[in-house]
Amino acid sequence: MAINIPDNDQFKKIEIEEYDSLVQTVKPTPNVFKNCIWAFIVGGLICAFGQLIINYLISNGTTELEASSYTSVILISLAAFFTGIGIYDQLGKKAGAGSIVPITGFANAIVASAMEFKREGYIFGVGARIFTVAGPTLVFGFAAAVFIGMIRVFMTS
Repeated sequence: MAINIPDNDQFKKIEIEEYDSLVQTVKPTPNVFKNCIWAFIVGGLICAFGQLIINYLISNGTTELEASSYTSVILISLAAFFTGIGIYDQLGKKAGAGSIVPITGFANAIVASAMEFKREGYIFGVGARIFTVAGPTLVFGFAAAVFIGMIRVFMTS
């Protein structure tokens, strides 16, 4: 009577299958509906706060264009500040895309990646790295703006 002993590859396959089945039993299932509701609420609150700032600035005499610009600066600054003290990351865990989609998500992405280099110092760590992270995004934005501006100039002339 011959004993069938599995070779090394068969042991690896069995081990992987057992591991996958174990992972499936302990892996949490996300509540998609609840996550969508939280994203909608938080994203809406961020946008509503921005609209409140715009309305306040317009009521105090600024033009609509100036109020929009000031509001963008205020929201980006607040998001960068809240990222620096760790609040925005907690909000992102709860709200998901609701905190990422508005303009504040861009500020969070830049500051959070720069904060990883805090241990290297604020000047050569955070200060230097924030531009390496934001650089490609800014270059793309400038290039796109120039391209769109050229299209507009040629279309109107």
